[in-house]
Amino acid sequence: MGIGIDMGNKQNYSYLFQSLSSSGGGMGNLNFLSDYASIRNGSYGKLLKTYYAKQQDSGTETSSKESRSGSVLDRILEEKKNPKVSKEVQEANANLTTGLSNLRNSVSALQNSKTYTDTENGQSAADKVTSAVKAYVSDYNDVLKAARGSTLTNKTAYVANMMSNTAANADKLSEIGVTVNKDGTLSLSAEKLKATDVSKVQELFSADDIMSYGSVISSRVQFAGGASGTGSTGSTSNTGTDNTVASGAASLKEDSKALASDELFAKMKDKYGNETDQYDISKIFATAKSFVNNYNKMFDAAESSSNSGVVANLSYIREKTARNEEALKQFGISVDQKGRMKIDEATFKKSDMAEVQKLFKEYASSIGTNVSLVDYYMTTQASAASGYTADGGYNVQGSARYAGMV
Repeated sequence: MGIGIDMGNKQNYSYLFQSLSSSGGGMGNLNFLSDYASIRNGSYGKLLKTYYAKQQDSGTETSSKESRSGSVLDRILEEKKNPKVSKEVQEANANLTTGLSNLRNSVSALQNSKTYTDTENGQSAADKVTSAVKAYVSDYNDVLKAARGSTLTNKTAYVANMMSNTAANADKLSEIGVTVNKDGTLSLSAEKLKATDVSKVQELFSADDIMSYGSVISSRVQFAGGASGTGSTGSTSNTGTDNTVASGAASLKEDSKALASDELFAKMKDKYGNETDQYDISKIFATAKSFVNNYNKMFDAAESSSNSGVVANLSYIREKTARNEEALKQFGISVDQKGRMKIDEATFKKSDMAEVQKLFKEYASSIGTNVSLVDYYMTTQASAASGYTADGGYNVQGSARYAGMV
């Protein structure tokens, strides 16, 4: 099945990946067409006939010429298997890595509360915000430029997703003087920005809201910066099973099932076997505490993963948690700005367990499907997740038993 990211029908980011079929990348359809053309014009046939004719009739040519002919064929086949990367592509790959690092710093500045306060040396908050937004726009555009010529596909995947999120926030960005152009780049009206209340910028890039524009961009940049890739083909680098993450995800999956079950919230019985109106609160709390611990454990270990299947499902889990943040808070479960959970025992145990059950029946069941996929990709499909498509969509591949889960 495929999971599409809403692009708002405004932009198509497939041009990000045009370099993957360019002569510099030496990949995909170009290789196929090149081979096909060689067959059509007889180049391969002539080369092979010459090579084997020399092997059959060693008396007509010297052994050194035969050796040279064989070397030519070997060299051609080797270049087919290991295409060289042009200097332009190498430069784009290097610029993308550097650009992501710069962009991480500029986003961080816009998420820092100190940027929105006047300083003792006379610099106003407005001036500091204007300077920070200018740096962000410049670094953002540099990343896009580098990504269009890069073959590091598991980095450019996050850039495409970043562009999708920027397009979705075009109206909010416009309010602070930032325009999203047709090619995905940004333009800044310094005059409009200076006339804007700095609180609007701070809200847009808020680090306290994990679903704010700034927080989402920050997470995409973080993942792209940590993602590995090859300079020749841009293939995703996956290392296989990660037992630490697998353990956390597997345990969280079991906790999710338990919190969504009727068994955990069954009323206690008295010594005569009759049902009372009391819940086993200690047991329910222990399960909720385990859920919180394993939730944090999974994110602590999985956030550095370059497996696009893992990253995509962590994103879905964050979004679902954010939607339920206020409800969770009522039962003593808070979510900090990094997306980690904390549970207050006293508040939880005083809560109405019927309401706790109602919340977790929906919330735990919902994230449980994505937790299952995190566990699946990290344990059995680490090298099978193809990741984001060229237009910013995401394809979940693998076992049919996970079909329709997201």
